Amino acid sequence: MPVFEGNLSKMRGTVSADGSVTYVLKLSADEVLMSDLIGQNLNFEFSGQINCISCGKTTRKSFAQGFCFSCMQTAPEASECVLRPALCKAHVGVSRDAEWAQMHCLQPHFVYLANTGEVKVGVTRQSQIPIRWIDQGASAAIKICKTPNRHMAGLIEMHLSKQFTDKTSWKKMVAGIVDDTLDLFKFRNEAIELLSSGMQQFVDEDDSIYSFKFPVQKYPTKPVTFTFDKERSFRGTLSGIRGQYLLFEDDQVLNIRRHNGYRISLSY
Repeated sequence: MPVFEGNLSKMRGTVSADGSVTYVLKLSADEVLMSDLIGQNLNFEFSGQINCISCGKTTRKSFAQGFCFSCMQTAPEASECVLRPALCKAHVGVSRDAEWAQMHCLQPHFVYLANTGEVKVGVTRQSQIPIRWIDQGASAAIKICKTPNRHMAGLIEMHLSKQFTDKTSWKKMVAGIVDDTLDLFKFRNEAIELLSSGMQQFVDEDDSIYSFKFPVQKYPTKPVTFTFDKERSFRGTLSGIRGQYLLFEDDQVLNIRRHNGYRISLSY
């Protein structure tokens, strides 16, 4: 029985030429090809130890998907603009860390529409395409604008969020309730029409639709989230993977990103 042990990190998703997504789970030094384990019975054991994904120190509680309380307040990767791009101030020289901001905020960003159960608007750094869409479990995505920094992309996202949701409906996504017939090209044109004259200059020429096929044999009908904060162990038959969620035949789903830094063992 193979056994892997380490601190959880979000799964790494890669996509092939036909849009098929493959997932690798990282447990410290161990890497597990999760896509090959669909249909198998998996056993997870939580040791009770949580390590901050920024400083590495042991923490009683995880904040903001993997940080200790101190790093949540000071680490650049936990900055407010990570979740709310419009609040980014790196373009005016204000950030928690100038070098980090140069690599993450002062880089080209895209505003996009994605189908995750409904059409949502979002922002991602150019280097995160298509990783961001895979992490969200999007069946398809299309670019709208390309901006020189995170702040401007955030302003456009905030403007378009009056018409499109900026939240992923995780329950619809993990239940496979996604209308793949939605015409993202049409919604893109509608979004462009909503832009102010100043925002129009950032419209990207690329109107390609990027599509993804996730490794799922069976979707849960009434998904229920499992958390290691309540139970130390979990066993179930893996029926699929979408976004950062492992889907199991008993309708339970495990959000891997929610447990960043948790030290667990995985056997099958």
